[in-house]
Amino acid sequence: MQRTRFGDLACSIARTLDVIGEPWSPLILRDIYVGINRFEQIQQELDISRKVLTERLKWLVEKEVLQRHAYSERPPRYEYRLTAKGLELCDLLLVMVRWGDRWTAGEAGPPVLYRHHACGQVSHVELHCSVCAEPMRATDVDVLPGPGAAPAVTKA
Repeated sequence: MQRTRFGDLACSIARTLDVIGEPWSPLILRDIYVGINRFEQIQQELDISRKVLTERLKWLVEKEVLQRHAYSERPPRYEYRLTAKGLELCDLLLVMVRWGDRWTAGEAGPPVLYRHHACGQVSHVELHCSVCAEPMRATDVDVLPGPGAAPAVTKA
């Protein structure tokens, strides 16, 4: 099955989805983030087919989200590590966690808690403006064209 490519669209959301927009990629990133970084471990943890996992890992390495590092020469074996680009994608996953904990966790509550290194407290991600530090939600912003916006289409 051929995947739709969104990388050429003038939209940061579409371009991000081009990299991690199918369901396995965020789960693979999550596992690597928490230290499950070898093929066999990831395959077992996710119960994903070897073929799909191979394709996803290859794609994430190609997109420079992950790097392969050899941990055995005979037989050749690799583990996967997050690049700076991949680690920043984990910030996106933390925002997804916040939403999932609020809207899908149910009565049992969140399946995982996150302790903040700076204060030592269990917490969650909150979005703030990078300029004034005020909370920043979808209802608090206007969407304006940026320098990389697609040219406007004019109707004749």
